Amino acid sequence: RWVLSLECKGSRNFMSALRRAVEVDFKDRDKHKSQGLYLLTTGIPDQETHSISAYVAEACGGFDLQLHVCLFSVTKGTDSSGIVPARYANPRQTASALKEIVQAAHGRFHWFGEAGIFESDDITSVISEMEKAKNYSQKCAFLVESLKQRS
Repeated sequence: RWVLSLECKGSRNFMSALRRAVEVDFKDRDKHKSQGLYLLTTGIPDQETHSISAYVAEACGGFDLQLHVCLFSVTKGTDSSGIVPARYANPRQTASALKEIVQAAHGRFHWFGEAGIFESDDITSVISEMEKAKNYSQKCAFLVESLKQRS
């Protein structure tokens, strides 16, 4: 229920937020088998991608912590705050940078917008499983047909 009382605010200072989450909020991390952090964002972090990736790889490597990112691409002109981020990237560059960070953290990446889902590691996995099942089914059907023809 506490999530419903939260308001969108803050900056894109990803490193500050990640350090807080990893170094302060996960003090008892050894007591848990697995933990995950979810970054919900509309843009690229202020810091350079390679710096964040290095920190994430080190922070997540010591225990079973995964960083998952949900990138929401907002339609142009919907930001009424007028605040220009310290670091700008187009949507494709933003997605690429966040995917690199997620890969360093062994997490999952999801990119969606008002038009729907642009990319999702979960959906990609499901499609891959469906393709494997389809191929297996075709091989089984071929095997059954060849056995029928031998009879």
